[in-house]
Amino acid sequence: MGVLNVTPDSFYAGSRMQNEAAFTGRIEKMLSEGGGIIDIGGCSSHPEVEMATMEEEWNRLKPVLEIMAKKFPATLVSIDTFRAEIAKRAVMAYGVAIINDISGGSMDESMFDVVAELNVPYVLSHFHRTPQTLQQSDRLQEEVMMYFAEKLRTLRRLGVNDVILDPGFGFGKTLKQNYELMRGLKNFSIFFDCPLLVGISRKSMIYNLLDCTADESLNGTTVLNTFSLLNGADILRVHDVKAAVEVVKLIDKIKN
Repeated sequence: MGVLNVTPDSFYAGSRMQNEAAFTGRIEKMLSEGGGIIDIGGCSSHPEVEMATMEEEWNRLKPVLEIMAKKFPATLVSIDTFRAEIAKRAVMAYGVAIINDISGGSMDESMFDVVAELNVPYVLSHFHRTPQTLQQSDRLQEEVMMYFAEKLRTLRRLGVNDVILDPGFGFGKTLKQNYELMRGLKNFSIFFDCPLLVGISRKSMIYNLLDCTADESLNGTTVLNTFSLLNGADILRVHDVKAAVEVVKLIDKIKN
């Protein structure tokens, strides 16, 4: 899953796109490198950035969704949004295939109903409204498991069967907690009958530990992507598609 941020303020500058030529070039590059899904986001989740309004988010997304529909109609597209109305517009108007909600339905109470109505796969991410409380927990793995169990129960009752789990690396978690979660990654495959998405590309859990910048964190990203594939990950959400595809090919060769 290649990341395409149509925002001016994404944490990693290399993923920010602002015009049609840049959108098209980025999409072509990711597809030529072997990307299987293009994940498009129009609202930064960075805690220090002012959140875009719904119409601002849609106005950012609409041009690139039109490019995808016209120039790359066979490509799987996921929409990175926590807003149910944005998800609905993207699926209904442009045939978006997957809804990727970083909030797990917590920031828009109508999201689960809309997912059930649209009948498309849904990425259910672990999200905690009060990061300070979460960061004080010494039972993070157990809490994430219980969170998924409860949310999945709700989604199943609504008739949503195609759910992809995302442990939510970096969202409201301390450095130590992120690595505890990574160490127990295999548990998600053991306990839940759902595909597992891992998104750790160039995140602070890498560059803070290695004392480098996001720009310098590709090697660390590759190491953690390798570990993730060996421990149950089915989808890697990445900024650097070529490097991730190479990891996938090598791990597949070892396993098979």
